[in-house]
Amino acid sequence: MPPRSALQAAEADVLVVGGGPAGIGAALAAADAGADVVLVERYGFLGGNATAALVMPWMSFHTRRPQPPRMGDVSLFPTDHGEGEPVVAGKHIEVIDRLVQADGALLPSPETGYTVPFDPEVFKQVALDLLDGAGVRYLLHAFASGVRTPGRAGEVVFETKSGPVVVTARVTVDCTGDGDVAAAAGAPFELGRGSDGLVQPMTLMFRVVGFDQGPFERYVTDHPDQWRSVHGLWDLVEEATAAGDLDLPREDVLFFNSAHPGEVAVNSTRVTQVFGTDVFDLTRAEAVSHRQLSQIAAFLRDYVPGFADSYVAQSGVQVGVRETRRILGDYVLTGEDILSARKFDDVIARGTYPVDIHNPNGRGTVLRSVPPGDAYDVPLRCLLPREVDDLLTAGRCISGTHEAHSSYRVTPTAMATGQAAGVCAALAAAAGLAPRQVGIAAVQAELIRQGADLGPHGDDVVGAPDRRVVP
Repeated sequence: MPPRSALQAAEADVLVVGGGPAGIGAALAAADAGADVVLVERYGFLGGNATAALVMPWMSFHTRRPQPPRMGDVSLFPTDHGEGEPVVAGKHIEVIDRLVQADGALLPSPETGYTVPFDPEVFKQVALDLLDGAGVRYLLHAFASGVRTPGRAGEVVFETKSGPVVVTARVTVDCTGDGDVAAAAGAPFELGRGSDGLVQPMTLMFRVVGFDQGPFERYVTDHPDQWRSVHGLWDLVEEATAAGDLDLPREDVLFFNSAHPGEVAVNSTRVTQVFGTDVFDLTRAEAVSHRQLSQIAAFLRDYVPGFADSYVAQSGVQVGVRETRRILGDYVLTGEDILSARKFDDVIARGTYPVDIHNPNGRGTVLRSVPPGDAYDVPLRCLLPREVDDLLTAGRCISGTHEAHSSYRVTPTAMATGQAAGVCAALAAAAGLAPRQVGIAAVQAELIRQGADLGPHGDDVVGAPDRRVVP
């Protein structure tokens, strides 16, 4: 391909690529730390998978209760991943508070199973308002397609309706989910599980309205073996499958209440052996998942009490992609780190969500929980890609194994790693250093000033925040 000319769109201290939860956290944190920030997003709205793919609600960021899950619980929310102490704070809580103020979310509570049901349309506006309030400049409808210089991420090329544009920055934060910028810059990465390279399946989520919770709750009360938390309806699924009305590669139905009465978010489609970095696989996943959506919507109306008058109000702009590239960093978080609630001196975020692996080949889901009352740490080293010095990653593309990724991929942890990446990027840009040269004490002090939760280690960061960067 011959060389192309490109428009120089902007210069900044910190460039954040991707406007999902991780990118929003990174942009707000970098601006709070004093950086001039530009955020670039591929869609015409912010929110990433939370809005484009309707990944809702935000899962629990609370420690797990010690007793086993209750059987026959008629709540439409998961009740076995929370009820303890919250471990994610900072920008994540700021976003939730603004959503609640705008009547766009419910606070985590026993009634919500400690999830955060939210309205994706309200989230789009709240995210814009937050960026405007922080002084973050942003460009929408721009897809990151490469970098100008191999081995560096300071000049990122974006494809737009105006042709290619370039944004330059002292430090870039890759919040694309797929690690697009890191991969283009030459950072090594892994894809899929170790045994066969397969990734978790894709899911097209959708919103169903016209749901009457009363008949459904009476059905579950009369059939307690049919429902635990948000999973269930096994007998009805088998009945519909035997009748030829349902043909799905998963064994149960998963749905959640939303922020509005009479509405549920359905998470029951499953497309296996497809890769989110392959346009042909994405095309097939869209077609397959929309056909599954139609089956599930009819199944709910025809078989499940409370759904007789329901209909699909909205599906995701695109199929939800759980797992693609995991950019290899200075440390690779493991499943054992998650399940043992391991602590690190360079902690910059914490998580409690279980190892949650949807079978890449078909039916079945593996769930293994963090020890009750405890949480695991995410070290800063997971955000520092190998072989690229002016870049950090945040969200689901940070450095970890297939097993660890299945836990830290959820929204609260993604936003926490985004906040940490934004802070580190701002400090590095201000001092003219590479991110891995920034002293961890300075990063942790600024995170604590911004309200982040670093667990017991945070109690050791004493005194006023020190803005000096110590190599």
